[in-house]
Amino acid sequence: MNMRGKNAIITGGGRGLGRAVALVLANEGVNVAITGRNEENLKTTVDEIQKLGVKAEYAVFSMDNEGSVKEGITSLVERLGGIDILVNNAGIGDFGSIEEMSSETWEQVIKTNLFGVYYAAKAVYPFMKANNEGDIVNVASTAGLKGGPNMSAYAASKAAVISLSQSMMAEWRKQNIRVITLTPSTIASDMSIQGGLTDGNPDKVLQPEDFAEWVRDILKMNRRALIANGSIFSTNP
Repeated sequence: MNMRGKNAIITGGGRGLGRAVALVLANEGVNVAITGRNEENLKTTVDEIQKLGVKAEYAVFSMDNEGSVKEGITSLVERLGGIDILVNNAGIGDFGSIEEMSSETWEQVIKTNLFGVYYAAKAVYPFMKANNEGDIVNVASTAGLKGGPNMSAYAASKAAVISLSQSMMAEWRKQNIRVITLTPSTIASDMSIQGGLTDGNPDKVLQPEDFAEWVRDILKMNRRALIANGSIFSTNP
């Protein structure tokens, strides 16, 4: 499908995977709005997007506050002139043992990674329902398929995102809304490098642009086709 002229919102779009997706979609002629907590990162990415000849907007808010998410998403939809695509990418990745990680940190990971997806999807749903069309891409992780040591909060949040996303798909397909659940393996993002999960070697480890191209290709499929779930791995890490 030709995506030119569509409108997309990408949460956590100021850097890493979100930024890569924003730029790839903009190259397809998609108008892009990004969200995040760091305004400088958002401004820099918006400047890059605008140079590709499409409309670009941003909003600063935290994904753990439903009121802020709803207000921010609604504002972006109005400024873009509509919404066709939501990429629920924003997330945090605090790592540590169950014994050592504070309950406050554990709860914050769940609040951001799970509730943030729920809040953003719920905010765009009325617009997509009214149009009887839309695409929601929820970014989970292979950690949500199988937990490991020192990632209990992150793995639990992503497992919950997978289940939430599947429920969304079951409910919202009837409005011609495609809900896509993605479970990428380790990618050379700021979060994974700073968390010590990878050294980011571009010869062996997935890069943000690999993920972004994957998202683009899934979204370009004819609307009669729905990739309900998908995983992507490095070939020989």
